[in-house]
Amino acid sequence: MVRGVVDPAFWAGKRVFLTGHTGFKGSWMALWLQKMGARVTGFALAPPTDPALFDVARVAEGMTSILGDIRDRDVLEAALVAADPEIVIHMAAQPLVRASYDDPVGTYATNVMGTVHLLEAVRKAPSVRAVCVVTTDKCYENREWVWGYREDEAMGGYDPYSNSKGCAELVTSAYRRSFFGAGSPVAIASGRAGNVIGGGDWAADRLIPDILRAIGAGEPVQIRNPVAIRPWQHVLEPVGGYLVLCQALWENPQAAAEAWNFGPRDDDAQPVQWIVEKLCAQWGEGADWVHDASTQPHEARYLKLDISKARAGLGWQPRWSLGEALERIVAWHRAWLSGADMHAYCLSELERFAAASPSVPA
Repeated sequence: MVRGVVDPAFWAGKRVFLTGHTGFKGSWMALWLQKMGARVTGFALAPPTDPALFDVARVAEGMTSILGDIRDRDVLEAALVAADPEIVIHMAAQPLVRASYDDPVGTYATNVMGTVHLLEAVRKAPSVRAVCVVTTDKCYENREWVWGYREDEAMGGYDPYSNSKGCAELVTSAYRRSFFGAGSPVAIASGRAGNVIGGGDWAADRLIPDILRAIGAGEPVQIRNPVAIRPWQHVLEPVGGYLVLCQALWENPQAAAEAWNFGPRDDDAQPVQWIVEKLCAQWGEGADWVHDASTQPHEARYLKLDISKARAGLGWQPRWSLGEALERIVAWHRAWLSGADMHAYCLSELERFAAASPSVPA
């Protein structure tokens, strides 16, 4: 197995239980696992948008897809135990900052207790050897400073979404130390990624989908906070990172059972305005944007991840620059609009990504 590289031979035939497989990131993960020959069982709510990547790319055709709610502990536990998985990847979540203001109780129930339910289910499944709990860069107590957050920084979060993900990290750490420590056959790690972008994302109140919806309607894009800086990355970057992390948990569980950041190169942490101007220029056809100066819920202005640990400890490196990621998004969206076979297109994108050389550190 080549260090830092997703190894199809490792995943061929592996039994994987994937929560959140109907979402944007989860659909890309499910497709990648299927492509490598893994035996995937997914557990999630129905696709959260219409259209949805899960439907457009016919993700369900290559896996066992179970519709269920991780807030229902008994149902989740029964599904996981029946799947007899060797590897568990937990991606199910309420993933939106602004939605968490509308439904804080549901956000905490899903992101915190859903994680508790998942880890309790793992305790009942003797087949499991590796667990990757996916959280977010927003789990950190954001001090609005200019350098990247490291894995040992304090958990926090201003809004219910960010805070709930910090809580999920604390839950994961507590379960690892209490139930899955030295001598346990199960190794548990968490993966923290930046702001993911990519083809097939139609979520509300997310920058790239908002831009593409406005362009499709022939309207200027309404931008809430053009100076906010985020660690933007193509969705396949962290998804590949989670897969590499699972491989490490399998091969070297004691060293890998920790928290890991998966973010972009330093120079790809760009303001919102940079993103929208680049995307409008690549789309052409008169695409433009305006600043929405109305009062908005609080969102962090500056957020960046330090990925030194993943580089040194896992050999993982980002592959596509932010400019390349935006090009792939435009190409994906144009292919979908033209009626292309998006299942085949997504598989070709996975091949393109796997063949790309790692980015040179900035």
